[in-house]
Amino acid sequence: METFRFIDLFAGIGGFHQAMSSLGGTCVFASEIDEACTEVYQKNYGMKSLVNIRDVGAGDIPQHDVLCAGFPCQAFSQAGGRAGFSDKTRGTLFFEIVRILSQHHTKYIVLENVKHLVSHDHGNTWKVISGALRELGYRTTREPLILSPHQFGIPQTRERVIILGKHDPEHVDEPLPIEFRGLLTKDCNSIYSILDQGPVDPSYNISDYERMVLEAWDEFRQGVGDDVVGDAIWVESFRFKGSMRGWADWRIKCVSRNMRIYEEHRQFIDGWLERHNQLRDFQPTHRKMEWQCGRDIKTIWDAVIQFRQSGVRVKAPTCFQALVAIIQTPIIGKLRRRLTVTEAARLQSFPVDRAGSPFCVDPSRRLAYKQLGNSVNVEVIRQAALRLLSL
Repeated sequence: METFRFIDLFAGIGGFHQAMSSLGGTCVFASEIDEACTEVYQKNYGMKSLVNIRDVGAGDIPQHDVLCAGFPCQAFSQAGGRAGFSDKTRGTLFFEIVRILSQHHTKYIVLENVKHLVSHDHGNTWKVISGALRELGYRTTREPLILSPHQFGIPQTRERVIILGKHDPEHVDEPLPIEFRGLLTKDCNSIYSILDQGPVDPSYNISDYERMVLEAWDEFRQGVGDDVVGDAIWVESFRFKGSMRGWADWRIKCVSRNMRIYEEHRQFIDGWLERHNQLRDFQPTHRKMEWQCGRDIKTIWDAVIQFRQSGVRVKAPTCFQALVAIIQTPIIGKLRRRLTVTEAARLQSFPVDRAGSPFCVDPSRRLAYKQLGNSVNVEVIRQAALRLLSL
């Protein structure tokens, strides 16, 4: 593939940079306002990125062939029927992309956003974005692409909207002929493909409290069998005697099911609660367990676990849930420990194992998880850009 120049907007720690560089691109401008992210960016790529794109004139941005951006999702104006789509983006960060494209007529664009973008604001957001790009002379795919790392053999379920565009005003009505064939399903993946094989820092091990909670819920799984599969197991609802009038249907269904499970397994559950002090030593949210890994997984120690505000979530070891900026680091049951920062970087396809110059994460574990959770997945962007740049 021929060399090309690209710019990296809302750059974070450089997921786009990694993807485009691997395809022969050279970054000529980067913009990011999070100082911790810009320090990681400079350490890895040797260039400064601490600049607010709102403060940069479009004419001051170097000429480039590809504009990359993982822009924030914001509501757009629905008022003013005669206003052009570009006008409706004013006040949003997407407007900064429009402003640059209006000046440079950049040949290619690669944008990323959350899956919710398509339905955001009752579809108006996507209408404004696609309309603005069309108004600027960009061909896009007929529908926004929704891609996830697991489809490329990376065990993470992280569906994101990828918007690809090519500046071609004369053929703006013709959708880009971009296809993805042979994509993998979740069941084709395994979390163990990205895990460290040797020992890791003991600080990643689960705590005594977490072990207590998980051992108790595993005992529950063994005692009631497949009845754990389905709606959440909610201890407070076992002996519910009040009225459900006015409740939402989902809540009625969940509580009713828990009451049935208790009646059918009363002897075991009463003994289980007594052995575990009625779960008085559990935090309130940990008295609820969501078994989301079907009937094939028989023990919690063969699963992937997260301690969430909604309860203890248990999932099959095929794929990790999407890494997010909020720290809910998954636990690998077999290993009795959390996902390490290095493993999280692998889930986002950053080259932490590359010989010579591996990717350097933030020295703060908390910030590293946050930054990786906010990043685009490098391999997903690489695969999408590979197809776009061949047109």
